Amino acid sequence: MNKVRRLSEGTINRIAAGEVVERPASAVKELVENAIDAGSRQIDIVVVSGGRDLIRVSDDGCGMSPDDLLTAVERHATSKLKQDETGREDLHDIDTLGFRGEALPSIGAVARLSITTRDEAGDTASKLTVEGGKLGAVEPVAGPEGTRIEVRDLFFATPARLKFLKSEGAETQAVSDVVKRLAMAHETIGFSLTSGDRNLLRLPSAQGDLFEARLSRLSGIMGNDFAANALRVDAEREGVRLTGYAGLPTFNRGTAQYQYLFVNGRPVRDKLLTGAVRGAYMDFLARNRHPVVALFLEIDPALVDVNVHPAKTEVRFRDAGLVRGLIVGALRQALAEAGHRASTTVAETALGSIQSEFPGGAQGGAPGSSASAGWQEGGRNWAPASALEAHAAAQMPHQQAPQADWGSGFGTSARVEPESSSQAQELETRPLGVARGQLHETYIVAQTADGIVIVDQHAAHERLVYERMKEAIAANGLTRQMLLIPEVVELEGDAADRLARRADDLADLGFVLEKFGEGAVVVRETPALLGKLNVTGLVRDLADDLTELDEALSLIERLEDVCSTIACHGSVRAGRRLTAEEMNALLREMEATPHSGQCNHGRPTYVELKLADIERLFGRR
Repeated sequence: MNKVRRLSEGTINRIAAGEVVERPASAVKELVENAIDAGSRQIDIVVVSGGRDLIRVSDDGCGMSPDDLLTAVERHATSKLKQDETGREDLHDIDTLGFRGEALPSIGAVARLSITTRDEAGDTASKLTVEGGKLGAVEPVAGPEGTRIEVRDLFFATPARLKFLKSEGAETQAVSDVVKRLAMAHETIGFSLTSGDRNLLRLPSAQGDLFEARLSRLSGIMGNDFAANALRVDAEREGVRLTGYAGLPTFNRGTAQYQYLFVNGRPVRDKLLTGAVRGAYMDFLARNRHPVVALFLEIDPALVDVNVHPAKTEVRFRDAGLVRGLIVGALRQALAEAGHRASTTVAETALGSIQSEFPGGAQGGAPGSSASAGWQEGGRNWAPASALEAHAAAQMPHQQAPQADWGSGFGTSARVEPESSSQAQELETRPLGVARGQLHETYIVAQTADGIVIVDQHAAHERLVYERMKEAIAANGLTRQMLLIPEVVELEGDAADRLARRADDLADLGFVLEKFGEGAVVVRETPALLGKLNVTGLVRDLADDLTELDEALSLIERLEDVCSTIACHGSVRAGRRLTAEEMNALLREMEATPHSGQCNHGRPTYVELKLADIERLFGRR
């Protein structure tokens, strides 16, 4: 049996490098964090071959003296930990990004490392090289104040690690993601990223107050669409502050990679934080869609452990419940204040679909010319304006149409009389305008002061019913109405048993039923606000919902699953003819109801097209 012995310094450094430097992006992260901690105002990053051949990070920070330079490449040497009155380092009061003192010696152990640096007291700069763990001598060289670090031939000393690197494009993308995340958290610092001869990122220092500067930086990274569809977040609880921006629910993505989360300026990927974001948007998005957010948490360093993971991407909070509650509450408040607003990209998507269907539409002649009156395609004349007008006229509800039974869907206060010309002009100034017609007995067309709005009547009313159900449950519970004749519903398999087991929870949601022999239930009461509904269809859908729900959870805890089903059955259906009064009542309630811009699954309930967009569509601009 071999004797216990100490590892060599080189082996220790290579082991540490395996923990800290997993790939080129890891080295970039460590070096850029050091530059930020040095008080830099501008940081420039260059990579070649995804960082495998070269990584260069230059900054204009405080720099180092020759003595500090020698110490900096020793393991566990750092300037970033505070000392208490006894001279001991305080690991509970960390307000810098780097503090472990392993980055530079770890990189030097597996690559060819060169550091050129100069502090404000130095007449010349100093240069030091480390190759595969072998330390060179400090040499005086010319150089400006600040630090420039070059890493060449990464992992040349550990060639086995090279086999695990991905393609050049993938490694470059990983580097870009790291730099973007750090740049988001430090908007007052200018950043540039170059890959070979390509400029991937160029971000000047952002100006203005915190929110103005931060939104400017986020726009430069995430695009102008995010800025146009972002909600400001600013909340504080028990000394913990959350700021940033959250995208509207209709501005969503298919993956969670566009969620940027920071703790005390440190980019993190933390399950608690991502879970809180998912919980806040649970009411508004389908399970396979994800919100776009950039959130910044500021907390007393003593209340968070940033030393959980060698790469410092995970954190642990002393009071996790406080942090989660703050995030969920702040996001829901921001979403509620957005009212009926839907993302601007909804209209852009609609216009893009139309233009792809009629590619010549944007190339018509001058206004009034025969070319702009209709598109020429394959020898056929298309006259979209006249066709749309004719179809709208054919579908326009007549004033003598019978009044539909809404149950208690809107209430008398939401109804309006057939509008006069002055009333119509006043309604046009409202955000969703005045109803002008109904297409295919499914879509409401409204005219606004500067465009048109097209509303999906079923999706919109489903959301309104859902929001009213939540309000009623939060207040005093849902009012129930007794069925004159209880309805017996026959079900397959053990569906009746599943419903019977959840009878108490369903009663809290205004739905009273009980077992009725084998394979059937009898429904005695339903939620009053839904009015008349298809009881059999609703019971069967609820049984399907319960198949997927965790038996350990109450239905109140899974409100969005069950209430969405109930709201769907209690809402205005597609294919139903509406009167002008009903359409305008729907528009007014949408304006007054938070979250009405998207249905219960995150899809838009309406599309707004500005007049300028429509004119471009018809070649008038």
